[in-house]
Amino acid sequence: MAESKVGTFSALSIGIGGMVGGGIFAVTGLTVELTRGAAPIAFVVAGIVAMLTAYSYWRLSLRYPSKGGTVEFINVAFGTGTLTGALNILLCLSYVILLAVYAYAFGAYGASFFPEADYEFWKHTLLTGIVVLLAVVNWFGADVAIRSENAFNSVKMVLLAIFIVVGLWMPLDPSRMAPDMWVGPFELVAGAMVIFLNYEGFELIANASNNLKNPRRALPVAYLGGVLLVIIVYVLIAMVVVGHLDFEAIAAHSDYSLSTAAQAVMGKWGHIMIVVAALLATSSAINATFYGSGRLTYIIAKSGELPGELERDFRGQPLEGMIIFAVLTLVVGNFIPLAAIATMGSAGFLLIFLAVNAANMKVWRETESWWWMSLLGVLACLIALAALIWQTLVTPGQAWQVLILVGMVVISLVVEWGYRAATGRSIMLKHFRPHPRV
Repeated sequence: MAESKVGTFSALSIGIGGMVGGGIFAVTGLTVELTRGAAPIAFVVAGIVAMLTAYSYWRLSLRYPSKGGTVEFINVAFGTGTLTGALNILLCLSYVILLAVYAYAFGAYGASFFPEADYEFWKHTLLTGIVVLLAVVNWFGADVAIRSENAFNSVKMVLLAIFIVVGLWMPLDPSRMAPDMWVGPFELVAGAMVIFLNYEGFELIANASNNLKNPRRALPVAYLGGVLLVIIVYVLIAMVVVGHLDFEAIAAHSDYSLSTAAQAVMGKWGHIMIVVAALLATSSAINATFYGSGRLTYIIAKSGELPGELERDFRGQPLEGMIIFAVLTLVVGNFIPLAAIATMGSAGFLLIFLAVNAANMKVWRETESWWWMSLLGVLACLIALAALIWQTLVTPGQAWQVLILVGMVVISLVVEWGYRAATGRSIMLKHFRPHPRV
């Protein structure tokens, strides 16, 4: 049976569902801690970098439609080589970090129902439990699990909409968002980049680009329209949180600041509502990422950049990669602080998105792009990455986090170089048929 085609609205839903996942629940409190009253502006700054990168994804998806998405774009633009393979391995590691953020948020919001003295125990118990549970679900019933995504996403968005509408309708304190409550410009950019991983989900649209009904209409709506809508949602959420909680209260409940703000606005039922939304959002995000992670490692292995064992499948699903992702997620989520996880994930995706912008610059004639837009994307990612690293280095007690990022890059290079040297495998590029003009 032929696979059903994806319409414009469904493509937009893929992007929004990927972006408004578990990240916003996990890192809103961290954003306010870093940028204070400028938190809504921080989401705009991160969104601008995402919007520039979404342009490159739009043009590349139109010219090179493929389930491989980011992996294929990098391969096609830069050809064979250790650097290309290392970038794709770095993408895998960045997805591990993303999974850890989702799992951390699930644990934190779930643990908020228990006494504060038991919070850490329940956070790690729930974090571990949801990763193991959804790994098992994907092992035995991935297709059933993935069909629940639309329902989970719909409920999540409705509950967040209620939170925003009621939060803006109830009297809030705008003085906390006044310019004199902002951090400096460089600190603002750095703080914005810590939560940049909140926007990475738009790249999931690329994986459906070869199965769109009307790609020339759907892709710009899904990429650019999706990022714009999510910027608005994030700004409104940040306004509600800062407007209803003082900075001390946000810092004290940083891991689950959205539910704390909802309780301040709507009482106990508000807290329950947002916790339910967070549990749905984070579990569906973990599930979807697990579903895609096996396919990601499968595609990279088929390209010759990972061991051929990852090309095997079980019950029709390429699951060995998913198991590796699950084990690494448990290690990162349980043993690395949230601020470090967010920093690592954002830095990893900034490096990947820098490469994708550079890829579109390289093939701009083939993708019929404005090369200078992708150049702006490259510069934006470079500046954002530099600001993020600088902020991490100068923050007391956080400089060690940069070593984790360096370690991710070094591991990606060493694994790729060593694997190629030991096996002699090389990247195998595919041939693409661009979407027809309409």
